[in-house]
Amino acid sequence: MSSSSPQLENKLTIATGAVVCQEALLLGEITIGAGTVIHPKAQILAEAGPIIIGENNLIEENALISNKSSPARTMVIGNSNVFEIASQTYAMSVGDNNVVEVRGRVGEHVEVSSGCVIGVGCSLSTPGLLPERTVIFGEKSARRIACEKPMVQNSQLEYLRKALPSYHYLANKKPQ
Repeated sequence: MSSSSPQLENKLTIATGAVVCQEALLLGEITIGAGTVIHPKAQILAEAGPIIIGENNLIEENALISNKSSPARTMVIGNSNVFEIASQTYAMSVGDNNVVEVRGRVGEHVEVSSGCVIGVGCSLSTPGLLPERTVIFGEKSARRIACEKPMVQNSQLEYLRKALPSYHYLANKKPQ
């Protein structure tokens, strides 16, 4: 867990049952909830304030979650979200059961409610609250409301909690 910003003091709290690969880059004050899985090469950067990540989230390779808000605030991510490969999330709040797909980007003045999908390569930067079950899709990042929330990734999380420790070193866990 090397640091490109040496002035940040790392304060990492990992709940029991979370799987955090040592090759992930975690900087600043970060709390990770039970059952959350963080892949190698994921980056979680609490540069301007703390980041609180809820339970059963999946943060894949090269996904970036960064709190660079001004003024400094706590970034809160709910439960059962998926941040796919190379996605970028700067939103100050993310509700429950959302998916940021491959190379999707969520800007820092956006609040994501619950059950939303940011599609492959789509960018969301318009300030404000994204309504529940909103799907951002296509080259022009069009919007629609889905009939249902995205499926929760329970079986994938369960598999990764067993497989990742067999192939990667895990970050030290501190009691919560």
